[in-house]
Formats: sequence, C-alpha cells, structure tokens
Amino acid sequence: MNIADLQFDENGLIPAIIQDAVSKEVLTLAYMNEESLGKTMETKETWFYSRSRGKLWHKGETSGNTQQVTEIRYDCDQDSLVVLVLPNGPACHEGTYSCFSESLLNDVPNGKTSRFEILNTLEETIAKRSAEMPEGAYTTYLFTEGVDKILKKVGEESSEVIIAAKNRDPGELSMESADLLYHLFVLLREQELPLDQVLQVLEERHGK
Repeated sequence: MNIADLQFDENGLIPAIIQDAVSKEVLTLAYMNEESLGKTMETKETWFYSRSRGKLWHKGETSGNTQQVTEIRYDCDQDSLVVLVLPNGPACHEGTYSCFSESLLNDVPNGKTSRFEILNTLEETIAKRSAEMPEGAYTTYLFTEGVDKILKKVGEESSEVIIAAKNRDPGELSMESADLLYHLFVLLREQELPLDQVLQVLEERHGK
C-alpha cells in the first residue's frame, strides 16, 4: 500500500485516530494530508494538517508532547487511519491525557459492564498519569524515580502477598494483592508493554 492509494477527501485530507499503543485509549482525532502522513512515516512522530491554520504541524513542536509512532493502520475503505503511538505527555491542548475525557452516557445499566472493568480502568489511569504527571500523585512519583524504584515496590508487594497468604488473612491478602497488581501495571507502563500482550500469552498457554 502506497500513500497515494489511500482515499483522501475533496480537500486532500484523511482522518487519523490517534491511539495509545499500550493502553489502547483513544487520544485524539486529527487530519493528515499526503505530506504530513509522509513526514509521520519518515520521522516516526505524528504530523498533522491544521484545517484552521491551513498548514502542517508537528505534534509537540511547542509543547514537547510528541507522539512516537509504532504503527499506522488503514480501514477497509482506505479512507481513515488509526495511528498507534507512545505519547510523550498529554495529547490534548488542554493538558489532559486524551481529548476524549467526557462521556454522554454516564449511567451504566446494572453497574459494571465486566468484573474485570477495574483492570481496564487501572491501566488507563496509569497511562494518564504517565502522560500528565500531576504533581503530588504517587504514580507520578514512581515514574519520576524510575524503573529501579518500581521494581523495588513490585518486590516488596510480592513479599507482602506471601506473608498475607502465610497468615491466612483474606482481608490482608486482598489488599496486598491489589497493591501488587497496581505496581505491576505501573511497571508494564514503564516498560511500554500492553496488558493485551500478557493476556495473549495466557490465552496461548490455555489453548495448549
């Protein structure tokens, strides 16, 4: 597939959905023309076409919040793109992790949609913290300290899980297991490893 084979609209543009390659959260919707798409493929960072300003712009050129491109997909009609990125900071000009932070459907029937919904929420929240780095947040502290601190916490929480299990204390074991999962998710984010990849390994093992 060549760029010229894509179906650009009458203005020479194609919509590009920008998605976090790790958390799978949709970050923003922007537009590209042939030139900006070419620059995106060449530099492996996102370039867009500003319809309001009528010119190309490099995401993060002023804010520093660049987006490292890992993959570019096109749909069956070849008239829209999904760009998977590793964000270096917030995607939204308002300083938030994603431009899509509000919901029209605030009421979910019968509570949670899945018993594992909290895991998706946890992964998304940690991704948001790593992009926005809010002052005073514990997750910000961990990312600031780096992988050695995160690994130390994973080790400590693993030991706490072992102790809780040896003590036959369900309440303590629940809390320590939650702490371990949280720190493991932080580690996965620091390593840029999607939870989906871990789940895929489990599925492959289960299949065997």
